[in-house]
Amino acid sequence: MIPVSVVIITHNEESNIEDALRSAADFDEIIVVDSFSADRTIEICKRYTDKVYQHEWSGYAKQKQMAVDYAVSPWVLILDADERITAELRQEIAGIIELTDQDGFSVRRKNYFLGKWIRHSGWWPDNIPRLFRRGKGALEEREVHEKVLIRGSVGNLKGCLEHYTYRTISDYIRKMDIYTTLAAREIRKKSGRPGIVAMLMKPCITFLKMYILRLGFLDGMHGMLLAVLYGYYTFLKYAKAWEPE
Repeated sequence: MIPVSVVIITHNEESNIEDALRSAADFDEIIVVDSFSADRTIEICKRYTDKVYQHEWSGYAKQKQMAVDYAVSPWVLILDADERITAELRQEIAGIIELTDQDGFSVRRKNYFLGKWIRHSGWWPDNIPRLFRRGKGALEEREVHEKVLIRGSVGNLKGCLEHYTYRTISDYIRKMDIYTTLAAREIRKKSGRPGIVAMLMKPCITFLKMYILRLGFLDGMHGMLLAVLYGYYTFLKYAKAWEPE
């Protein structure tokens, strides 16, 4: 077994979790922290690991940190329920962790939108720190879009995670309402209530950056939809940050 603890947080992920768990089957341990799912998530998880814990939801960063704290293997890999560890990445991790002096690694993600791998729009390569020596990584304290902060040297892996995000437009809109509420809190914390200029200009900048500067038009209809939806996401988070509490 590869001496890595794969940690996952879940809530009602029965449609995603089995493929994620199956992709992590060759690793030393799988740790799941679930926030009391009402579907078959727990039942599925227990087929692959006996390290399944349930805790009330405390936010993305705190929930993931809780999962990391349960890890006992020399290395830790954070995996989302809608992500898959590819065979190439699995082989690379197995070969490198016994030899490296690095304290952690960033991993590239292949992000899929409506079933298509998005190669532009700022979505590829999507390098994110995910693999680190136990005790060397901790989750950044943020409401949303939290990342791992690694103390020490960080390398880059060539293998990829596959990320099956936003399988439908409705899925995007449902998640957008949650994420924009959290992002609005971050805006209020950092800079207070935004004005009309931010609400008008920033969504346009987001669209132009994704669709033109980051070549989203080369992703076809998927790229256009992403740029429009992310522009709307940007508008909503600033509108919610402006909204009186």
